[in-house]
Amino acid sequence: MKFCERLGGIALCACLVSSTALAGELVLNSDQSDPAPKKAMEELIADFEAANPDIKVKWNNFDHEGYKSAIRNFLSADAPDVAAWYAGNRMDPFVKAGLFEDITDVWDENGLNEQLHSAAASMTIDGKKWGVPYTYYQWGIYYNKDAYKKAGVEVPKTWDEFIAACGKFEAAGIDCLTTGTKYLWPGAGIFDYINLRTNGYEFHMDLTAGKVAWTDDRVKATFDNWAKIVPYTTKNHAALDWQEAATLLVQGKAANYVMGNFAVATFKQGGMTNDNLGFMLFPEITPGIPRAEEAPTDTFHIPSGAKNKADAKKFLAYLASADAQTKMNITLGQLPVNNQSHADDDPFLKSGFEALSNAYALAQFFDRDAPADMAKAGMEAFQEFMTKPERLDKILERLEKIRGKAYK
Repeated sequence: MKFCERLGGIALCACLVSSTALAGELVLNSDQSDPAPKKAMEELIADFEAANPDIKVKWNNFDHEGYKSAIRNFLSADAPDVAAWYAGNRMDPFVKAGLFEDITDVWDENGLNEQLHSAAASMTIDGKKWGVPYTYYQWGIYYNKDAYKKAGVEVPKTWDEFIAACGKFEAAGIDCLTTGTKYLWPGAGIFDYINLRTNGYEFHMDLTAGKVAWTDDRVKATFDNWAKIVPYTTKNHAALDWQEAATLLVQGKAANYVMGNFAVATFKQGGMTNDNLGFMLFPEITPGIPRAEEAPTDTFHIPSGAKNKADAKKFLAYLASADAQTKMNITLGQLPVNNQSHADDDPFLKSGFEALSNAYALAQFFDRDAPADMAKAGMEAFQEFMTKPERLDKILERLEKIRGKAYK
């Protein structure tokens, strides 16, 4: 049996031995192995047990990769009462396989449809809710205010204004947009936003779910919009990782960067401050499309095979509460999903909290919303397009062939 360290009522285990619950025991599986998430979970569990002294939580904590490999097995064979996962299309296979419990009643009885409004769409399948989101972080455009001043550019509100600004940055010897696609994923953030702004949330989710052909004219429209800024994007992006691209923003050699809020620490470590680092929402492309945002969202679910569903629902209701999410996310350095919570006293987190709380819906990120084979091929294709946009038709034909295999 694997050794487990006891902390109050919490069991911290490197691997799962058994999920069998005792009377008054709630078994919880998750992958919060990094220091900040581990601390946040320890605090959450301790607070939950204090509020519910008749319930003891047995926490099986996995490393990230081990959890991804183990979850389908333990959901099928020896389900815990609560399991961590992700929103959107990432939870869809477990819902369709009957491995997650419908918890619409938890949402309805605790006012969560309003309090967790921005994430409601990404937690809904077939009109039912299948989990509770507790943390996310915003993506958007981080920009160098000094570069904007040098080029004489105002912060753009629309795509046409952004493209016009790119010409001014070029004249000033500044890359309008930087990114580092050496490890592919940053390019997916650019694609996601341009597609969300061109075609809307529902179309984007249908595309990543394999319901739309990559050769569809609406997909081509997304790439046509992207092509307008490719000439103004850092030329050697395919040779840069995301931190190297961040250095270009810090140095003022680039003006804008489509990135997640975790990059703020890197920008500031490079010497930027709140005085010269700015954040804006990705600009509008198609007028009237409701504003969806990119916000990878972590969630908890009740497996359909759980033995203690009553206490599991109590735990999810507690996790969803404004106070619990405020405390957790201050420790995590991220954003609470509950719009009655409070973000940490940081201007970028506050901007993100407002942006996400008022969003129409949230996409997770291309490699979460699409299955692994499609995500890999898509991100390779995005990098290729940014380097050789004239190959678009061949790229889309290749992606369409892969779609035919990836969703079987």
